[in-house]
Amino acid sequence: MDGPANRSLSQDAPSPFSSNMSIDRLLPALLECFGIILCGYIAGRTGVITSSQAKGLGNFVSKFALPALLFKNMVLLDFGNVIWPFLWSVLIAKVSVFFIVCVLTLIVASPASRFSKAGIYSIFATQSNDFALGYPIVEALYRSSHPEYLQYIYLVAPVSLMLLNPLGFALCEIQKWKNQGSQQRSKLVVLGLVFLQVLKNPIVFMVIIGIGANFVLRQRIPPFMAEFVDGLSNSFGGAALFYLGLTMVGQLGKLTKTTAVTLILLTTAKLLLMPLICKDLVHLLDTTNTSTSNHSSLSNYAFLYGVFPTAPSVGIYAVYYNAELGVVTSGLVISTLLSAPIMFVSAWLLTIPTMDPQRLMNALQNVSFDISIVSLVVLVWTIAVMFLSKKYKRLPHMFAVNLFIAQLLTCVGMIVWKFVVNSNSFVLQVVTFTLLWSSLLSTFTWPGLIALCLVLLKRCQGLNSVLFVIAGWGVPTVATALLLIFGDRVSDSIDLSHFYSQSQMICSAVIIALSTLLAGGSFVCMSRESWTQKGGSAGGAAGGLVIEVDCESHYLIEPAPEAGSKECLSCDCSPAQPGPDALASAPVVTDHCGNRCESRECLLVQVEEQTEAEDRQVARHVLLSLLLTVSLIANLSSCLWLLLNQNPGRLYTELQFFCAVANFGQGLLSFALFGLDKHFIILPFKRRLSRLWSRRSDEQPQSDLPEEIRMTCTQFTKYHKDQCCQDIVRKRRCGRTSTVDCFLGCELVRWLQQVGLAQDPGEAVLYGTRLQQGGVLQHIKQECGFQDGQLHYRFTA
Repeated sequence: MDGPANRSLSQDAPSPFSSNMSIDRLLPALLECFGIILCGYIAGRTGVITSSQAKGLGNFVSKFALPALLFKNMVLLDFGNVIWPFLWSVLIAKVSVFFIVCVLTLIVASPASRFSKAGIYSIFATQSNDFALGYPIVEALYRSSHPEYLQYIYLVAPVSLMLLNPLGFALCEIQKWKNQGSQQRSKLVVLGLVFLQVLKNPIVFMVIIGIGANFVLRQRIPPFMAEFVDGLSNSFGGAALFYLGLTMVGQLGKLTKTTAVTLILLTTAKLLLMPLICKDLVHLLDTTNTSTSNHSSLSNYAFLYGVFPTAPSVGIYAVYYNAELGVVTSGLVISTLLSAPIMFVSAWLLTIPTMDPQRLMNALQNVSFDISIVSLVVLVWTIAVMFLSKKYKRLPHMFAVNLFIAQLLTCVGMIVWKFVVNSNSFVLQVVTFTLLWSSLLSTFTWPGLIALCLVLLKRCQGLNSVLFVIAGWGVPTVATALLLIFGDRVSDSIDLSHFYSQSQMICSAVIIALSTLLAGGSFVCMSRESWTQKGGSAGGAAGGLVIEVDCESHYLIEPAPEAGSKECLSCDCSPAQPGPDALASAPVVTDHCGNRCESRECLLVQVEEQTEAEDRQVARHVLLSLLLTVSLIANLSSCLWLLLNQNPGRLYTELQFFCAVANFGQGLLSFALFGLDKHFIILPFKRRLSRLWSRRSDEQPQSDLPEEIRMTCTQFTKYHKDQCCQDIVRKRRCGRTSTVDCFLGCELVRWLQQVGLAQDPGEAVLYGTRLQQGGVLQHIKQECGFQDGQLHYRFTA
């Protein structure tokens, strides 16, 4: 009997078309696409093409080349050969993702920009780069086996352009209508404006004209206009890819914590939910295909189509409505870079005629084993840092440590499982499986509990950590015990995820679903509470998830200096221990810290250290929980895929390998977020390195600085520095009888946005970094780069 273990990696029946799908044609197509993108990026980075020239190229692509390409293919399209269930499946998938993103954004975003964000984000998640990037890849794969698949792209693209995009534009127009307090527009006027905007869009207009001409001209373009249309349409591919490379310049440098959270959610919707929903819907709705190979090929094609990255035209929409331009442009870069390996691996799997399930299972075991070893090493380091820094005593770090321990036990269990799975000892296999599976389920449980903890810590200081620990370890232990008692063990299985057949998958799906819902609900609560407390003016749809400390809530706390410490090199910090009254009555001497402050008695340094000690690192915990929740969604998709499909297909192999890397490589993520503690690891390392070389790197000469840094520093010093000093620079006490003119990093970030030198916090941080690189400002200890936080900086003379 073919049990779940045997069919988990069983593949499609060998198709007569597999031999015609060659990876040799895919590689040149990918190199062509991403090579042109790289050329565009280099041209923009080196200044060969300016930003204004890039906008002109973008207008040509979106208003001339793409409409001509759509018109040509609409005229030549043969509607008689279209498999309509495929079109309806992709349509339903896009509509589903559109409304999921739209509804979630409306729930969590602040009222000040709720509708515009919902419109732009929904378009971002559903409009694919079908023609410039998708078409060459589809042509390389299916030109010989399924040439009719090429025309489906021209049918699917108008779904977004004519149905979903107008809905997104309507939301953006509603936001403009709400923001215009003096000009009241009726809902009927707004709908009319949206309709006119849609008709004015040359892409939509030419699609409508092309469909009409298809029937009037009988699928042929008149000879007198054929060359003209061909010339415009043929210019689209290279120009669009080159423009995409131009739009990538400088976008990743604008990333902020809020932007990063939003991009994680949008990328998950675009590159994970979209392809999975497309494939499942084609599998369910395509009942007219009697051939198993054709049916499977069409569903695989739907998955590949869903992986196409977001189209650059979404950036043009963001500019037009002045809505979330930083998020959209950064998202275009990230989605394009992430989609490339996914498309390559998916296409590579589809080109293999036959696959041996046993070899794939062994490869999966080896990958899990190898990554478990690496993850084990970094987890030992991360847990040691948490204990040595004594952060494990505080919430939410206490729960993060529990998660790290569960991850460590999972890696240990996987390493042991590699050696005992083929042994004849039934007891040893059960013991190892118990350790491994209960620990893995615990790693599935803790992300939701950590997110819930962050919500409760905002509402109350006292939190019963015992209940969380019991839930984090007890629920997986009970689930594993029930599985051992009532589950049906597959005797010949070496696959960990199917050792107890369907009961194990159902158990995993239930725990993963509950943890995902708990984490998602907690994120929604955090975001809504944030902008509610700020009067509805908080940042983005996910902005409330990463706000740690309010800039205005915390100025200078003046603790008394400790006796016996080394005196400050530049401030008159007395080693005595005066009380608060003595500090208040002491004569104040205005002085500038001209050198790096080495003293532990400098009050500003003590304020920063106290702030760091009290920091719950909410942003890091949110990011950890959010990324692990994304991996939970992938694991849930894997369970449902196998439960609902008798023959999972080749693409299921890709999902299984991804889940194996995500499950046993969690330690790498934990290490990246918590293993490199700034005050415990990075700054001491920098000090030791400085002492080793007996010197600190001198400031870069002004003449050697890049042109953009010199121009930024000159502009700020000449036109804005005096006003900035008046607005944010304050005298703060740094010793018993001395003060220093300084400001907080978050104050400068907010000021730069207020005066228009930066559009968002990301640009403001980049601006401040350039000022620091140019020597205009410096940290009081000259150890930290410019940050949007509670760090003290001063302007140099």
